Amino acid sequence: MRKRIDLKKVAIIIPMIFLLIQESASAQMSIPGISLDIGGTGNLEDTALSIRLLLLLTVLSVAPGLLLLMTSFTRIAIVLSFVRTAIGTQTMPPAQVIMGLSMIFTFFIMGPTFQEMNKDALQPFLAGEIAQEEAFDKASGPIKVFMAKQTRESDLKLFLDYREPVEINGIKDIPLTALVPAFAISELKTAFQMGFLIFVPFIIIDMIVASVLMAMGMMMVPPSLISLPFKILLFILVDGWHLVVKSLFVSFS
Repeated sequence: MRKRIDLKKVAIIIPMIFLLIQESASAQMSIPGISLDIGGTGNLEDTALSIRLLLLLTVLSVAPGLLLLMTSFTRIAIVLSFVRTAIGTQTMPPAQVIMGLSMIFTFFIMGPTFQEMNKDALQPFLAGEIAQEEAFDKASGPIKVFMAKQTRESDLKLFLDYREPVEINGIKDIPLTALVPAFAISELKTAFQMGFLIFVPFIIIDMIVASVLMAMGMMMVPPSLISLPFKILLFILVDGWHLVVKSLFVSFS
């Protein structure tokens, strides 16, 4: 026969165990103290170093956003979001999955560019062979080549004409302050063009379903409710994810 568990004893023992654990932890562990000294310094070198640290922290806070705008992430994320909206599944796949796929595809597409930056700039800089300014110039070369290939001349001309005239003899002479925003709006235009092409077949399905329901007199039935299974079926039959990802890769080649 099984022994019955006395709930009253359990209710008393469990709090006692937690109290013993808490007492032992408080006896063995101590919170470390933190001291912060704020004061002036008469050394100009220390002041300049503090200013450089503040500027570095400021740059690092906005660096992720800048890096996303300088890579293929923007186009990929927008196109994948268009796919989800066109199908009609508002939460499938979730936003976290779309962002994760966008990051993975971005690293795959930008792999050769990152490898070139690592070989020509990062490794020599870590080895002490080149200075920081030279490392930045060499690292900006490959990323400039990538962005220039995907940037429309009209967009680049828009930002170059807004600034003071600069003599440009090649891609390396294009300033990043003009190339980055031109690349960003070019990516937005390309992503919306691809999104429009993705929307067309699904809109046709919605129109056909709406016409059939109206002809049958079922005007109270939402067309999106009936067309959703057909859109999902069409996307599966044509292997939609394969076609979308392939189109993205081809668009960057």
